Amino acid sequence: MSQPSQPLQSISGHCLCGKVGMKSSSGTLHAEVCHCGMCRKWSGGPYLAVAAGTEVTFSGEEFIARYSSSDWGERGFCKNCGTHLFYHLKPTGQYIVPAGFLDQEQQLELTQQIFIDKKPAYYAFSNETQNLTEEEVFAQYAP
Repeated sequence: MSQPSQPLQSISGHCLCGKVGMKSSSGTLHAEVCHCGMCRKWSGGPYLAVAAGTEVTFSGEEFIARYSSSDWGERGFCKNCGTHLFYHLKPTGQYIVPAGFLDQEQQLELTQQIFIDKKPAYYAFSNETQNLTEEEVFAQYAP
C-alpha cells in the first residue's frame, strides 16, 4: 500500500485490551482502503489501514497470533481480545496496521483504495483517492 514519497511519521497503537502495543518510526498518516475479498472477510468490511513501514516494534509479543494468509502475507491479531493488529508483507518486512488501531487515528487522511474492481456495490467512499485495480496492485507490489 502506501507511496514511498509520503513523509515518514512516528506512529503508535494498541489493541482493545491493551496487552499488545505497537510503535513505528517509519509509518505514514495516510489511510488506505483494501477491497480484496480476503481483507473484507478478515475485517468484516473494507480494510482501512495505514502503512507502518518496516521499523516496527511490538510489546506483548506473547499475545500476538499470526496467520499466514498467503505466500507473501501474514495477518496478526491479539490472542486475548481478538483485535486485528497487522497485515505483514513477508518479502519486504512491511507492516500495514488497521487505521482504528492507531493513537493518531484523528490525524489520518484517506488517500488510496486498492482492489477497487473487487469492491462490492453496497458501499462507497466519497473521498477522492488514487484507485488501483487488482491487476495494477499486483503489477506494483507483487514480489
